[in-house]
Amino acid sequence: MAVKSPVPDSAPQAPPALALLSEWPRAAWTVGSLAFSGSLLNAAPVGDGRPVVVLPGLFNSDRSNFVLLRYLRRLGYRAEGWGLGRNLGRRVVGDDCAVLFDRMEETAGRQKDRLTLIGVSLGGIMARLVAQRRPDLVREVITVSSPFAGSPSATNVWRAFEWITGDKISDPAVLAMQEEVAAPLPVPATAIWSASDGLVNGMICRADDPGCRNVEVRSSHLGVQLKPEVLRAIADVLGGVEPQVDAAPTAMPDQPGPDQPGS
Repeated sequence: MAVKSPVPDSAPQAPPALALLSEWPRAAWTVGSLAFSGSLLNAAPVGDGRPVVVLPGLFNSDRSNFVLLRYLRRLGYRAEGWGLGRNLGRRVVGDDCAVLFDRMEETAGRQKDRLTLIGVSLGGIMARLVAQRRPDLVREVITVSSPFAGSPSATNVWRAFEWITGDKISDPAVLAMQEEVAAPLPVPATAIWSASDGLVNGMICRADDPGCRNVEVRSSHLGVQLKPEVLRAIADVLGGVEPQVDAAPTAMPDQPGPDQPGS
């Protein structure tokens, strides 16, 4: 596990073009690495049977998380997807996110237990929102490459976000929700992030909050939920042990400096 010092005050920028272009070959490598990950994944702690809900990223559905869901079920967790189709933001969950809250309430009631929420990218932002507004439903939150701690302009996908969701990143309602999501959670939280992410600045995927554990991995954004080291880190967090990941510490200067991932 790599726990870092607070994020610098200098405004993060979107990842550079080279990092963006490397996303697709890196994602392909991630998929291929699954075939050689048996020993790493099989050594994870056995699950305690808790209910886990996995929320997908922008424009993705539960199908994008089938490897993670299958892995968690094999470990012994009652893992399921969010069940709301493709994640189109408020086009799906409603302007007040009532559809999302109702689904989590129904799932918690059916499972007769509080939920551990695992959110990938935009799904992690939504998971944190649920925890803020309905902490009675949530046991723990794990975000994976979720840009919850900074401006959407520090990503290479903010235009796609606006087009897909219908939201404008400058809208006061969006800004207010962004601030709410970035605030410390009332439940335990873990943020898994990558400094070499090519779609979003990794520095806004981690928290300046002693209540949130920051776990750094080496990964692209695309397919991050398929990366064996990420799967194992999630399993370790759920199992109550320190994640052991191979990530070189990323410098966090107090003064403004290069803030693009991988720079």
